[in-house]
Amino acid sequence: MKEFMNIQDFPLIPTQPEAPKIITRLPGPRVRALTGRDRRVTSPSYTRDYPLVVDRAVGSVITDPDGNLFLDMTAGIAVTASGHSHPYVVQAIRRQAERCLHMSGTDFYYASQIELAERLVKSAPMKGKNRIFFTNSGAESIEAALKLARYHTGRQHVIAFIGAFHGRTYGAMSLGASKVIQSQGFKPLVPQISHVDYPNPYRPVGHEKNVTDHSMREIETVFRHKVSPREVAAIFVEAIQGEGGYIVPPDDFLPRLRELCSTHGIMLVCDEVQSGMGRTGTMWCIEHSGVEPDMITSAKGLASGLPLGALIARKKIMDWPYGSHASTFGGNPVSCAASLATLDLLEAGLMHNAKTVGGFLIKQLEAMYNEFEVIGDVRGRGLMAAIEFVKDRSSRDIFPEFRNQVVQECFHRGLLVLGCGESAIRFCPALTVSQRQIETAMAIVHDAIKKVQQRIKGAAAA
Repeated sequence: MKEFMNIQDFPLIPTQPEAPKIITRLPGPRVRALTGRDRRVTSPSYTRDYPLVVDRAVGSVITDPDGNLFLDMTAGIAVTASGHSHPYVVQAIRRQAERCLHMSGTDFYYASQIELAERLVKSAPMKGKNRIFFTNSGAESIEAALKLARYHTGRQHVIAFIGAFHGRTYGAMSLGASKVIQSQGFKPLVPQISHVDYPNPYRPVGHEKNVTDHSMREIETVFRHKVSPREVAAIFVEAIQGEGGYIVPPDDFLPRLRELCSTHGIMLVCDEVQSGMGRTGTMWCIEHSGVEPDMITSAKGLASGLPLGALIARKKIMDWPYGSHASTFGGNPVSCAASLATLDLLEAGLMHNAKTVGGFLIKQLEAMYNEFEVIGDVRGRGLMAAIEFVKDRSSRDIFPEFRNQVVQECFHRGLLVLGCGESAIRFCPALTVSQRQIETAMAIVHDAIKKVQQRIKGAAAA
């Protein structure tokens, strides 16, 4: 890739049109026609919160077929790390596509995959030598980690956390415990998996003062009453719980989990599918804790929009034999080229932008917390932040109906946000997002909250 281009020839943060700019009633006529066609031919399982149709996109701005411009605080669900269609990434994709579109990397060799593997294993927070297995998605990375943990340890049982989302394939779905709808009707699931409470400082279980103590006791309860720790292959954990609500655990949680795993020879697998690739201001979110996992799973922002996932593991752990696991498309040369360009941009300043602009975002959310009693919590790191809506701060009763209405109000004002957990709105924009764009987004969220409050107050009075 580098023989074709120089990063200094491209802007770190490309020029973007002013957004939002809504020129039609939403949805517009072209969007209505397209969504109507879609409903006739696509799976009803797809989750579409509002009728957004993407015609073109740059940075954090999306244009629909009717010419409406939206400000995007979702980044394709934390995928387009370098922003939509960053010219440096697009150029890397174009150059690689002209050379070779595909040649299965598990059967043959090509330079872009080798270079990417070298850079990713060096980026891992595990000291010593590491190895990588490329996949197409986060779920595939989780599946690979589950297989490897069982193979390497010779053990079968696995522990994961309530609220976790690890994907929708059978192994990943079995590890998850986020929403019932995700597994309802698909049982039996993969056996030998136990779930315990993830430590949520805002919503302690049983009024415990130390939520980490509670989670660790739950694991010990599993050890006493269900399975010996000598039979546990791995504990799967998110450094920040993503779909579960952007829950940031207490500082002592991951170190204590690492200590427990080391004591019993259990693999600590950190799911960084949503939190990795610079999103929290460090390459991997677990770096904030100083903890070294045994494996990291990655995807989403890894290739800024192209399908690519990765399992990174200590070399001594990735000891499965020749032919035991493979992927036809994992580590596709075009996706690898996009990922190399993304890493270049992260190192050139996007990771720093995530830290500084992310800090500004959280301060803006905290200001809204001080104004609106309906906001019960503000949490996050870098450009992975959320607010949770509650009916009452003292009781902390969740308010999902309010959250859902705010999401819709934001859309009709030209701002794209999505929910997470039961009652939270997440903010995971591209790492190219500017402070000005954050200010615009916060103003829209502010107005949307006021509008929903007025609507609910009016309905109560009627």
